[in-house]
Amino acid sequence: MGYDALLVMSFGGPEGPDDVMPFLENVVRGRGVPRERLLAVAEHYMHFGGVSPINQQCRDLIAALKADFAAHGVDLPIYWGNRNWHPMMADTLAQMKADGIRTALGFATSAYGGYSSCRQYWEDIDKGRAAVDGAPEIHKLRQFWDHPGFVEPHADALRDALATLDPARRETTRIVFTAHSIPNSMAATAGPTGGRYEAQLNETAALVASAAGTDLPWDLVWQSRSGPPQVPWLEPDINDHLSALAEKGVTDVAVSPIGFVSDHLEVVWDLDNEARETAGELGLGYARAGTPGHDPRYVTMVRELVLERLSEPVGDGVRAPFTAAEPVCVSNPGRRLGSIPVWDYCAVDCCKPPARPAR
Repeated sequence: MGYDALLVMSFGGPEGPDDVMPFLENVVRGRGVPRERLLAVAEHYMHFGGVSPINQQCRDLIAALKADFAAHGVDLPIYWGNRNWHPMMADTLAQMKADGIRTALGFATSAYGGYSSCRQYWEDIDKGRAAVDGAPEIHKLRQFWDHPGFVEPHADALRDALATLDPARRETTRIVFTAHSIPNSMAATAGPTGGRYEAQLNETAALVASAAGTDLPWDLVWQSRSGPPQVPWLEPDINDHLSALAEKGVTDVAVSPIGFVSDHLEVVWDLDNEARETAGELGLGYARAGTPGHDPRYVTMVRELVLERLSEPVGDGVRAPFTAAEPVCVSNPGRRLGSIPVWDYCAVDCCKPPARPAR
């Protein structure tokens, strides 16, 4: 038995004004997010005609992957399923079943460990498979926070952003790396022993800064928090951090969204609008670095992750996500730059979701 497809898994996003609120309700279902918060976020989408950039970015990535696979003899069809909007995971799995796919690899467009960034994708797979009798089995590809194909595009983008800032003020310029904030309780359960999300992001930040060839000081901060206000999330928020930097005499910032693989709404709104506006009010020079998108090195990375797994036997000892008989993680050295352990197969108790607060 071998793998006979690749499934690209993404967050999903609305593709028109009528999609926005149903999409947001899917995202926050069961989390107790106030409706007024949803309405405020909906307005962000309406600035872009109710269309999130993320779905087109997935289409662009898949087109690049298909061309790359064809050029390098990787004979796997590529499918696409989303967590929160069409194409929904169950619909994609039904199509894969109809096409005769039995066992596929799954690539999640998130580089890091943790509940929402990793485990939840595989829970989505489980739900989708439960809805489709005879659905194919999906095996996860490993996290890629320290892969050169992810780090190097971020580094080049950071270097380009720094080049737009005033060189005469370089001594008072600072790099600000950002990632999506998550609840503190979720950060505590990320990985088999906790703290993996923050640890990986700190390592990525150090790798990107080094690859960019800069010795400027940097910080890792957070953006795009949601959820009920009584639940503590990772801090500081980027806007608060920009204020603190201005008070310390920083004159310019280069913001690098290493928590993201593409310029979707939480980048183009939260950074290109809100954070940029905050910087302007504070008199800070501001440049935002790009994300990998479908950079050829990122595309090559996905192929390399696939080839790592195609070189392994499929069958005994290879486990679908969260169905392991024992709580172990199977290591994979792969092409790595950093030092945090990486594995292909997750333990059943890895990245447990935090308990919901009583309401």
